[in-house]
Amino acid sequence: MELVNGRPENPVGRLEKEIRTYDFLDKLKIDYQRIDHEAAMTMEDCEAVDKILDATICKNLFLCNRQETRFYLLMMPGDKKFKTKELSSQIGSARLSFAKDHYMEEFLDITPGSMSVLGLMNDKENRVQLLIDEDVLKGELIGCHPCINTSSLRFRTEDLMKKILPAMGHEAVFVTLGLE
Repeated sequence: MELVNGRPENPVGRLEKEIRTYDFLDKLKIDYQRIDHEAAMTMEDCEAVDKILDATICKNLFLCNRQETRFYLLMMPGDKKFKTKELSSQIGSARLSFAKDHYMEEFLDITPGSMSVLGLMNDKENRVQLLIDEDVLKGELIGCHPCINTSSLRFRTEDLMKKILPAMGHEAVFVTLGLE
């Protein structure tokens, strides 16, 4: 695994949604580095990648309310435990649970194991509310998938907040989740 600057030189074998991600970042003139790797389905799978990226790697959870009328993408540090009750009270939503895979694909054009904040570029109708744990913002660099889990990117956290999210038309709601 090697960290390289920018998009792949050869797009052959890459999914269209991954290429669309690079196009989006390049259009915004975002400096980013990329590493290609085996499919990373879990936080444990990401450990070797994390060491090379040297960035804040987030656990990304796709959630919804019981009625499946409100959807959320939660970005939180990988070392924190997710507690439904703790988050629910902060955002005023009862009974959060993991959203069904088909909503992830329909709203964000992402399949399970590839969840990423960059999928919000596909959410033109703003059906997904971004939730960010405040600890995610403490690092200078942030890591995520380019809508596919066989590559990982890193870019400046400031670029996420000041360039990427505004270009997507999404605003974040900030939450504070405990370590235990």
